[in-house]
Amino acid sequence: MAQSAGALDGASIRLAEFISAARYDALPDHVVHAVKRALLDYVSCAVAGSAMPVSKALMAYFQEEDASRHAAVVGSAIRLSAPNAAMVNGANTHGLDFDDGYTQGSAHPAGAVFPAVLAMAERHGASPRDIVVAAAVGYDVMLRIAATVHPSTARRGYHNTAIAGVFGAAAGAASILGLNAAQALDALGLAGSFAGGIREYLAEGAEIKRLHPGKAARDGIVCAELAKRGISGPSRVLEGSLGFFNVIGNGDIRPDRLLGDLGAAYAVADIYFKPYPCCRHYHAAIDGIRQLRAEHAFAAADVERVDIGLYSVGAMGHDHRHCDTLLEAQMSAPCAAAMAILDGDVAAPMFMPDKLARPELATLMLRIHTNVDDECERIYPRIRSGAATVVLRDQRSLSIRVLEPKGESANPMTDADLEHKFLANCQPLVGPARARQLLDLVWNFDSAADAAPLYHW
Repeated sequence: MAQSAGALDGASIRLAEFISAARYDALPDHVVHAVKRALLDYVSCAVAGSAMPVSKALMAYFQEEDASRHAAVVGSAIRLSAPNAAMVNGANTHGLDFDDGYTQGSAHPAGAVFPAVLAMAERHGASPRDIVVAAAVGYDVMLRIAATVHPSTARRGYHNTAIAGVFGAAAGAASILGLNAAQALDALGLAGSFAGGIREYLAEGAEIKRLHPGKAARDGIVCAELAKRGISGPSRVLEGSLGFFNVIGNGDIRPDRLLGDLGAAYAVADIYFKPYPCCRHYHAAIDGIRQLRAEHAFAAADVERVDIGLYSVGAMGHDHRHCDTLLEAQMSAPCAAAMAILDGDVAAPMFMPDKLARPELATLMLRIHTNVDDECERIYPRIRSGAATVVLRDQRSLSIRVLEPKGESANPMTDADLEHKFLANCQPLVGPARARQLLDLVWNFDSAADAAPLYHW
């Protein structure tokens, strides 16, 4: 049950102390491996997304305005200042909506945390082990904050990736800089005033969504650097009467999610990875539709009607039956369901303009309806489930309920699955030799001499 922010007195300083005290030797082995998995998926998404129009527009702008050469832009020979490189790389990561996430907080951490950590690591010469620590800390701070305010913030129209992401980026950057607890507290305090991002993009498929993790990454770096230089932020930025939890969270929070097992349990070990490049809210339903199609061998022409059951946060803004833009397609449960029925899968090539323009896709979408399912609503956000019923023209009704979509910690993508995703998305762009070099680097990252291959594109 939601409680007030007053239950978290001292929370901001406890997080700051956690950031400043984190050390590689104290990380459990499974957490180190979880960071490697997250890093591999980050590279997969950042490389693939670097070719998207939003990323190209950002790169063109910063090429004109930024003469710095401090940090790499993934998939490009361009080098920018650390904050600007982080912003472009964050947008790259979210460019195909294929990046990792956290069900309890409904947020995408990779594009906020890794671009900030890696840009700062390159700028300041940090080691791979420093990067592992900073990433683990950044993920933890971001996702604990997101889980504390979710689903209240999502229902009020905030995008948790953006509003919580700036705290995670600030934490990761502060770790790379070696800030003490007082400085880390200032970095978090500053981040609270940089937190922003609304979900009005859902109404028309606006491309601003792609920039949200990049904005968080950039601003997190700025907050950490300013804190290092003595600019102060409020010491109760999260729990204060006019702090983040009361203002952005409207006081409707779940305090147990913020500090429980802090320093012992790391959220990076509980993230999900996406098998489909579209909104996570309806992946369980898509898994179910694909299973029904495989078991009963029906075709699109056989389908009379499809009913998709989700929780309210998932149904809201994802029930439209049109795909005039890429983001509209990626945010539409009926669009993904129609792809699953037509093609047996939901993959990146299906979101290309010629595939979205198929008449049979538009026709089938009109027969697909998205509703709030009582059981899905009851167990969310603890479990991100989905249900589907396919009614065929021969009057058969096929129903399925999926509790945990593929990629959740309870139904994980294996290391081999993540390698397959990486190779499928990156090898065509960087070539087999470069792809193998990156794979080897990531799986052996904590024993690597340096992270240089991540900085040369």
